[in-house]
Amino acid sequence: MKDSNFLKENNARHFWHPMAHPKDSQDNPPTILTGGEGVSIIDVDGHKALDAVGGLWNVNLGYSCEPVKQAIADQLSALPYYSTFRGTSNDKAIELSYELADFFAPDGLTRAFFTSGGSDSVEIALKMARQYHRVRGDAGRTKFLSLKQGYHGTHFGGASVNGNAKFRNTYEPMLPGCFHIPSPYTYRNPFDETDPARLAQLCVRALEAEIAFQGANTIAAFIMEPVLGAGGVIPPHASFMPMVAEVCKKNGILLISDEVITAFGRTGTESGARHWGVQPDIMTTAKAITNGYFPFGAAMIAGHVAEVFEGDTTGIASIDQGYTYSGHPVGAAAALAALSEIRRLKVHENAAVRGAELFAGIKALKEKYDVVGDVRGGEGLMCALELVSDRDTKAPVGKAVPVTLQKAAYEDGVMVRVSGNNVILSPPLVITADDVTKILSALDTGLRAL
Repeated sequence: MKDSNFLKENNARHFWHPMAHPKDSQDNPPTILTGGEGVSIIDVDGHKALDAVGGLWNVNLGYSCEPVKQAIADQLSALPYYSTFRGTSNDKAIELSYELADFFAPDGLTRAFFTSGGSDSVEIALKMARQYHRVRGDAGRTKFLSLKQGYHGTHFGGASVNGNAKFRNTYEPMLPGCFHIPSPYTYRNPFDETDPARLAQLCVRALEAEIAFQGANTIAAFIMEPVLGAGGVIPPHASFMPMVAEVCKKNGILLISDEVITAFGRTGTESGARHWGVQPDIMTTAKAITNGYFPFGAAMIAGHVAEVFEGDTTGIASIDQGYTYSGHPVGAAAALAALSEIRRLKVHENAAVRGAELFAGIKALKEKYDVVGDVRGGEGLMCALELVSDRDTKAPVGKAVPVTLQKAAYEDGVMVRVSGNNVILSPPLVITADDVTKILSALDTGLRAL
């Protein structure tokens, strides 16, 4: 391993970072991490910090999950790789498909298509939605609807249904036929509505109006996160997703539940759709499926959708898409071990309790600091603080303000994530009450530094 001087000298010189300007990364070198243990990370200087980011929403079991590490090591010795394209399979992928069907049985999902990560899962889901209608003789259904503020990855399909201009403008034109409706974002919405239940109704009415305008027979699917994550942690009212599901069903539109973040316990329930009592037609997963230890994902398919594909006799239902690493045996082995730990520890239960504690704590910080315009959470371990320069106008703070908070919190022993004027919290689902107290203390330190 190169020494710390080499790492610091070459930091961001030859490596372009995702979601960052190359010059900014050179001018403001990223934190260099070299270790992780429990729910903490360790940087090149030996500074240890509680990870309130959870890697990137995915290290739900922490950094010392030995069963997953051992499963990866064992599989590398047994079969480090083989393709799962037509004609070959592997034992771990087969076993994982069975276990996932069991885990997601309450969601009505019975089949798995394996991918390399979240963006891949979304791409597969969008294509499958179009193909489903084509197999049924309804080839005119090609359009997609989604929520503003929603995030669905960075492939062209995912970026096209994304509801944040930041991930679209530079790369336009996007995929045609993608349309967006207002999200149930009580702090900022075009209806100036602050009542969550009323706002949910208004957003669903906007969805119905858009369907009527586009023509239901032209729309393939509606894709949404059960709780919007990267867009700033926006939990909808409990009535919202069930109403969306009903509208989709009435109009023959598939509902894709994007659970790259919310699957496997983050909302305080085993899946985000289940959290709201909804059974989607397709669900996208990744991130926590291997605890972040191996790039892997799965698009889960409902039984009634699977029947359409499997009942086809014309050949049009052939899944002519996939990835070199679909069903990777090492990834599948890691996922099997992670899923076993998720079940054994019942991490969704801890997420619900610790999430309530964390949300209560950030609400108290809002009362203490005027720079906190809004706090969001209450659905498991997904929380955010939105920073404003003026509470009356809701004007966002300058770009440097959240970075100052992040730096102060990190120096105080907690890593938080900043995105725009939001401070996002998504710690591992195995944190303790003491960990929550530490996160809140470091946030207090960060806010005092502003």
